[in-house]
Amino acid sequence: MGATLAPEIPTLVLDPNDRAPRMARRFVGARFAEWGIADDHVGRLVVSELVTNSLLHGSGPIVVRVYRDERKRQPVIEVWDGGEGRPVVRPEERGAEAGRGLALMAEMVRAWGVRPLNEGGKIVWAALY
Repeated sequence: MGATLAPEIPTLVLDPNDRAPRMARRFVGARFAEWGIADDHVGRLVVSELVTNSLLHGSGPIVVRVYRDERKRQPVIEVWDGGEGRPVVRPEERGAEAGRGLALMAEMVRAWGVRPLNEGGKIVWAALY
């Protein structure tokens, strides 16, 4: 009797450059299509926001993982980077030209958070509906 292995979690490793958000959106779109999820707009928006934040405020390669929650079967998106800073939802400033993305993302997901990595850096995750 053989052991059952857990399925491999789809993972994308990105160089921290201006192509990273686009590549991450394509990656999420492809995973959603594999799962038969036709509406990938929220997933693509979430990964774009998290990867852009890693690009602007993190360091090193950006790692994107997409999997389905074991209990709820809903998509979860994780974005890892080597930066020590933690994302914070800022209060709204009417004249600001940036800083709204995380607040918008938080309104569109079931839950989100940040976990530190043992080797330094962090994982920012978002669980979709």
